[in-house]
Amino acid sequence: MQIPGFHVHWAIALIGCLVVPSVTFAAEPEAWAQQYLEQVMPVVRQKCVKCHGKEEPDGGIDLASPETTDQVIAQHELWSLVGKRIRLNEMPPQGSPQLSDPEKAAFMRWIDSSPKQNLCNQLASDETQSWYRGYVMSRRLTQTEYNNMLRDLFGVDLQVGRDLPADGAGGEGFDTAGDTLFTSPIHLEKYLLAADRAIETVLPDSTESLSEELQRARERLLAPLSGTTGTPRESARKVLDAFVNRAYRRPVASEEIERLLQLFDTTFAHTGNMLAGIRQTLKAVLVSPHFLFIGELEHEGGVQRLTPQEFATRLALLVWSSLPDEELRTLADAGTLFETETIRQQIRRMLADPKARALGENFAMQWLGLNRLGSSVRPDSAAYPEFNDELAYSMREEVIRTTYEVFRENRSLLEFVDASDVVIDEPLARLYGLNPPPRDWQRVPSGDSGRGGLVTTAAMLASTSYPVRTSPVLRGSWVLENILGERVPPPPPNVPSLEETAKENQALTFRERLEQHRRDPQCGSCHNRIDPLGFSLEQYDVLGRFRERDASGQPIDASGELPSGQKFIGASGLKQVLLARKRDVMKHLAKKMLGYALGRELNKFDACVIDETLKELEGREYRSHVLIEQIALSYPFQHRYFKKAD
Repeated sequence: MQIPGFHVHWAIALIGCLVVPSVTFAAEPEAWAQQYLEQVMPVVRQKCVKCHGKEEPDGGIDLASPETTDQVIAQHELWSLVGKRIRLNEMPPQGSPQLSDPEKAAFMRWIDSSPKQNLCNQLASDETQSWYRGYVMSRRLTQTEYNNMLRDLFGVDLQVGRDLPADGAGGEGFDTAGDTLFTSPIHLEKYLLAADRAIETVLPDSTESLSEELQRARERLLAPLSGTTGTPRESARKVLDAFVNRAYRRPVASEEIERLLQLFDTTFAHTGNMLAGIRQTLKAVLVSPHFLFIGELEHEGGVQRLTPQEFATRLALLVWSSLPDEELRTLADAGTLFETETIRQQIRRMLADPKARALGENFAMQWLGLNRLGSSVRPDSAAYPEFNDELAYSMREEVIRTTYEVFRENRSLLEFVDASDVVIDEPLARLYGLNPPPRDWQRVPSGDSGRGGLVTTAAMLASTSYPVRTSPVLRGSWVLENILGERVPPPPPNVPSLEETAKENQALTFRERLEQHRRDPQCGSCHNRIDPLGFSLEQYDVLGRFRERDASGQPIDASGELPSGQKFIGASGLKQVLLARKRDVMKHLAKKMLGYALGRELNKFDACVIDETLKELEGREYRSHVLIEQIALSYPFQHRYFKKAD
């Protein structure tokens, strides 16, 4: 959790001030906080408050204010972050006074003795957190979910939702966050147009120009009429009964069907055309809040378990970004979907379904920040004429297919870091220098190419480059943030950019300019962590092609050394560094998947899910199914807090 107004480089400065006596710390919250007040705070006030006092504190960090145990306990997350940096020898930064071994050991004992809360069966609520204002989990469909649900309702990919406004990201960085999915008049207008296009495409008056695919979709939609007789209204009811239960993702009451039939009656009376009346009612379904919103109906208030149908919808959105299929609906209606073994069986079935490709398209591309490649992120066409829409598609598709296959085949999640093979097509094979190139998408051995995993995909390497040159800083930051889950703060103000220093130091190589940049203490605290990771990927150009010399013809130095003193060379060395920190990698992945699944920012009540998931992953060879299972079985995924009436 991010502490408001807190930046990592200020935490680094704080640790440079601390000198902690060697003591044994208590584990109870009050006693733990009292240790700070009695033994740590005097040192902070002596050495830190000159810059971090109450009046205009540097970086907005006021270290003079925490004066009670409650205020100290409230900073628990801050100390956890600082402790992690100390363990990695990233704090204090080079050039600052260092903690002695006894001081470091004492401080880490205090961090490690911090009180642990058992929050496994709780949710954030008015009762558990005084600042909590009531989380509204009901949200509208994202553009992707809307398209997928229409695809599964009609059995054909109509793509009519592509014209909907783009969705913003929130929560843990995903467009599934409910607090960003507002509904504007433009949305309503686009939904009306999309519904009209969808129904008119599948149910036109004449079938002469329909493709075989659309003909089959029409037949499925009107299948309830096969071999039946009755009035036009009775026929319309049969079509609606079958369609609305699927669209609304729950059993539909007879009075709801009756309201829709009133629209049929009006249309049929005006046109005398039964098909026209059915079209109007189906359009009404597609613009209904019951379809457009993920509605989890209000109960009596407080923390309540979802209904089986609501749980089925959450499962379908997590794995498929779509609606529940018939098997999920049947289990939900029978009341057996919450059984643990049933959940595990359904997850295995759902991940084997081609619709689970959504985990690559929707989850992975947002998690990795690669969804703008080919649109707003493009290499310079003059410098890299090889880059075109076809290659951009292949780059994105490699990430999507790699992710999907890891989950579909229950492979190890560590393959996201390093793998012995790659999923590529012919354009990527040519780019990577792999022979013979496959005719279509295939999994092929990566050999000694340095490929395998997400870190060396062309999509990542192109997305973290400038249009005309590579960027070790962008690539290193990407690894820190998206793979290791470490926040990279913005640069301090009034620090000249590398482009400005390049004009003054044209004789220096880019690596030398970065080394000079790191000598500034304000810059070095972060760049000492970022740059070594980025330089290990310098053997790949803007498009992700392997190279031995840079654009100026100079041999590339792909070596790196971390603040801990660990040295490594190239992409293979970087992957070993990441695998050595696999717990951090898996923890970040679990956090991202949970935030994606819940559609909100995580809080301390979700930490138990992360811890239990890591434990299960470590005990079951990091198999991908475990990640989805643990989330689906978790308390916050199966429950929701409902605001109590005033």
